[in-house]
Formats: sequence, structure tokens, C-alpha cells
Amino acid sequence: MPPALRQRPERTAPASPGAAPRRRTRVFALAEARWAAAALLLFLTALPLQLTGAPAWLWGPLYAAAYITGGWEPAWAGLAALREKTLDVDLLMIVAAIGAASIGQVMDGALLIVIFATSGALEALATARTQDAVRGLLDLAPATAARLADDGTEETVAIAELAVGDTVLVRPGERVGADGRVLAGASEIDQATITGEPLPVPKERGDDVFAGTLNGTGALRVRVERDASESVIARIVAMVEEASGTKAPTQLFIEKVEQRYSIGMVFATLAVFAIPLGFGADLTGSLLRAMTFMIVASPCAVVLATMPPLLSAIANAGRHGVLVKSAVVMERLGQVDTVALDKTGTLTEGTPRVTDIHPLAGSGLDEDALLSLAAAAERPSEHPLARAVVDAARSRDLSVPEMRDFTSTPGVGVTASVHGASIAIGAPSRLSDARDDPAAVHASAVAAALEDGGRTAVIVRRDGLPVGVLGVSDRLRPDAATTVAGLAALTGRGPVLLTGDNPRAAARLAAEVGISDVRAELLPQHKVSAVKELEKAGRRVLVVGDGVNDAPALAAAHTGIAMGRAGSDLALETADAVIVRDELATVPAVVNLSRAARRLVVQNLVIAGVFISGLVLWDLVGHLPLPLGVLGHEGSTVIVGLNGLRLLRDAAWDRACAPVGAER
Repeated sequence: MPPALRQRPERTAPASPGAAPRRRTRVFALAEARWAAAALLLFLTALPLQLTGAPAWLWGPLYAAAYITGGWEPAWAGLAALREKTLDVDLLMIVAAIGAASIGQVMDGALLIVIFATSGALEALATARTQDAVRGLLDLAPATAARLADDGTEETVAIAELAVGDTVLVRPGERVGADGRVLAGASEIDQATITGEPLPVPKERGDDVFAGTLNGTGALRVRVERDASESVIARIVAMVEEASGTKAPTQLFIEKVEQRYSIGMVFATLAVFAIPLGFGADLTGSLLRAMTFMIVASPCAVVLATMPPLLSAIANAGRHGVLVKSAVVMERLGQVDTVALDKTGTLTEGTPRVTDIHPLAGSGLDEDALLSLAAAAERPSEHPLARAVVDAARSRDLSVPEMRDFTSTPGVGVTASVHGASIAIGAPSRLSDARDDPAAVHASAVAAALEDGGRTAVIVRRDGLPVGVLGVSDRLRPDAATTVAGLAALTGRGPVLLTGDNPRAAARLAAEVGISDVRAELLPQHKVSAVKELEKAGRRVLVVGDGVNDAPALAAAHTGIAMGRAGSDLALETADAVIVRDELATVPAVVNLSRAARRLVVQNLVIAGVFISGLVLWDLVGHLPLPLGVLGHEGSTVIVGLNGLRLLRDAAWDRACAPVGAER
């Protein structure tokens, strides 16, 4: 089977603040890509010359050059493997191509060379791009930090020079340079890259912070508590590299069949040639029979038995918004029996939205008036909660009044003057301090109910008195419950929820979508441990996630799928498949499509086996003319190929979606 083809979708989202420009390996920077391109160009030049009847001296050297440019690297690697007493499959295919040329099938051999050279180039490109992604993750951490001396003086130093116990200053909008603990200051930290939490987390004295996370509007003094090589972000990189190195299946059924068949074909060809000679047969007849045997026993039909169904399934899935990166991945998707789902950005949309609007009795405000007042005060703020409030007002086409005297206090909230009144917006713990005020008591009760439901509560005060409470939550994807039901029907067991969010929010969402196995407050290494625990129990786990914090689990799992629209670059590179259009319901559909492809692979192997066995027996027992041998070989190849292409039809995708649709 050709090497895994791993492609990366183009993304146009802006880079995270403070991140270095993304480094990407160019295709023709790889020697494998240059050799493959040369072989393809030579083949495409020679083919029309041959088909139009040009003399052999014109197109023959071009084919020969295609053999050399496309085949010398796998041939050399195969010879090196032979010195280590290992028979390389690629070398066997080179031998088959040369054997085809030796009996006049020069074009067939050249095409085989081109296919394998191109596959090798794509595999090398995939490896390089994955390495780029890991290096890009390291770019999340800044190159330098502002280290503070005992006398308060500031010195800019490289991150590698920081030692445990140093104190660093993290200014507003900067990325944290090292894992540590806050000594002084208050701010909010966007740590979605580590924990997957959708909202910035308030940080003050005594709180932990992580390298690579983004500081908000306040300044922090942080004491370094981990060496740069031991930071959470560095450990994520190490886990991705380790898991990616062992990701490809070593016992894949199709590869074993193909390799063993190729080895048997080579030895059988030699026997067909040598045994008759030993009994006195003439050299020419023995050679002709052996070459005919090599043609009819060629693994072309076996190769096509596997690739057309899988590649057709890949193309069909791609048309419907799912990028599956290789034929191996498509085959593996059908093997999964357990699904682990991330929460934020996977089951949810990853963007906070206003879900509840509660004007308080006696405020004189209705829902629209309360939301309009809050949006006026929040409009200048860059905080995600503020954007959620403003977006909610816009979605209702509300008129947002002008404001002045805006101030923002990290970890506390915002204040502004609207219509001559002082409007303050913030968390209940910060703003509802008048416990003996009936309005404050009512506001606290409403806020507690919202928080018990897994929402973030926001108190709106006018001239010091609470007038309303807003509930903000990351909205569930509309197809989340259907997807969970479809996956449970396909695998025979309910999915597992793996999230860095708090247990209360995780449990609420899990109940909404029908998940009973919930594992919350997980850092990246904990997600990996959960996946390994499931696999140790004999499960083949499919992980679906979107963030950098999901990348190690995506790499460690049997198969990983990333949400493409909001997914991090590393998650997209590490995952085996990407949902480009963010349609979660395509997950069970692509699993079902993979199972259909695997069934066609088995059918094709049976068809190829019947044809090859019949032609081989004819050649060995009777006298199979070479033209009939070629016709039978090529005919079986065409039949197998056309059977595999059935999965290109839209009807195949509709059938794959049937289990999901049945749950609606």
C-alpha cells in the first residue's frame, strides 16, 4: 500500500498575538518531491510519443530516465535493507517494474515507478509538515522575558536563561514566559491553548500560570517554578512527538497481505523459470512462461483492491467537509469502537454567548433594555464576555446608547457612564457585596442558579444597585446530541467526554447530549492518560478535539479527528482527519463510510485472488498466451478498480449518514 498521504488544509485565521510566523516546509525543498516530479514529467513526455507510434529510440530513453529518477531511492534503500537481511516491499515493486519492462511492458513498469515515487514524496512532506507544527507550538512561548532583580531593576533575558525562583514581569497583552505562580497583580489569562477553557481565567496572587498563555489587561509579577524544558507547553511538544512516532499501525491487515503476496510472487517467478530448465526445457520457452507468470501474478490488482475504495471514500468525505489524510487513516476509522470527545470547540462552538437575561424586579427594565444597557458599558472592552454581550445586543437589533468614562479592572469588571448613570458590570463575587440589600440577595440567588447550571453569571448594577443578571455560556453545537447518539449506535457504547473545563459545566453539557462518562479538569497529559487507559482495556479509541491541549490525545489515540474551523494548527497537523466545515455530525458518517470501504477492500481482494489464481493455474498447467495473460491481468485490474470507485457516488455518503439520520 502506498505510504500515508497526510495533507494540511489552508487556514486563514490570524496568528495568535505574540506568536512567531508559522514555518512551513515547501514541497520542492524535499529531495523526494524533486525526484518524483522529474519521474512524472519524463513519464508524461514518453507516454504520448509511444501511443502515437513514435519510434522506440525516441520514447525508450525517456522511460528509462523515469525508471532511474523515480526508482533509484527506493532501490537503494531496499538494497541497504537486504544487507540487514530484510526484504523491503518497495524493492520488490521496483523488481516487478523491471520485470515488466524486460518483457516489453515498459509503460506499466514506468507507471508503477511514478506512483511509488509520488507516494514517497507525499509521505516525506507529511513528516516535514508535522515537524513544522511541533516547532510552531514552541513559538507560542515568547523568546524573551522581563526578569526583575531584587532591587526592582528590569532585565530582558532569553527564556532559556530563566531559573526556578526568578521573578518575571508579564505586561498586558504579552505571553507568559514560564510556568509559575503570581506574586502580585491581577489580570485575566487566556489559557485555552493549555486547558481548552473558552473564557479567560482571572489570576491574582497565589494563582498558577502557564508558559505560552496570553495575558489580558493587567500586569503580573510571576515567580518561575519550572525550567523551560519542563513547562506544560514543552511537555505537550514531547508527547506529540512521541505519540506521532508510534502512530502508524504496524499490523495493518492490507499491508501484510500485500507484502507477503509480493514476496511470494518473486520467489514463484524464479521457480517457474528455473524448475523447467532443470528438467531440460529450452531457455526461451522457460523465460516466456516465467515472464507471463510475472505479468499475471503481478500485485497490481491486489494494490488496486485496497486503494480505490479507500481513496474514493476519502474523495467523497472531502466533498462533504471531512479531510481524511491517508488511505491508512480511512481504513482505521472503521476499526474504532470507542469515541472520546473534547468539550469546548468540539461539542460546543467555542465562542461564549449570552444565554440568559434576567432583569430584576423594581429595576424598570425589560430584557432588551437590560441587554442594551450592558452592551453600552461593555462595548469598548476586548474581554470575550464583553464581546458576547455586545453581539447579543446586535443580534436583537437593539439600539446601544453612547457611553463615557469607561474603565476596566482586571478580574473585577467594567464601569461606564450611560445616560448619566454609573453602570458597573462584573462577577457576583466582586459586585454583590451588599448582602442585606433585597435586590443584591435576589441577584445573588439568580447568579447562583445560573452557575449551578454551568453558566457564567454577570451582574449589572446601576448607581450601585443590581438591576439584572446575564448568563453567558459556550453554546452547544446543534448537531451534538445527534452525533453522540450516532456514535453510540455505531460503536455499541456511549462516547467519553474529556475536557479541561470545570466538572459542573462538563456534567451539565454531558447531560444535554447524552454522555454518561465525564472526565473534567484534565490537562493535556491527563487526556493522554485517559486515552491510554481505554486502549489498555482493549479499546480502539477515536479522539475528536480542536485545541493545542487536545493534540497529544489526538496523536496517542488509535485515530484522531480535529475540528477545522476553530482548531489549532497543531491539532490539525496531528489529527488523522479534519472536519473542515465544523459539522460534527459528519464524524459518525465518515466512520460508517470507512466501514463500507473496508467491506469493498475485502470484496476486491477476493476478486483479485480469483483472477490471479485462475490465470496462474492456466499458465502453469496449460499454455497461457502472453496477450491473453496481459488481457486477463488488465481486465481484473479494471474490474477491481471500478468496484472500488463505487464509493465516489453521493449515494454512498447518503448511506453512510443513514445511522445519524435514523436518530433524528
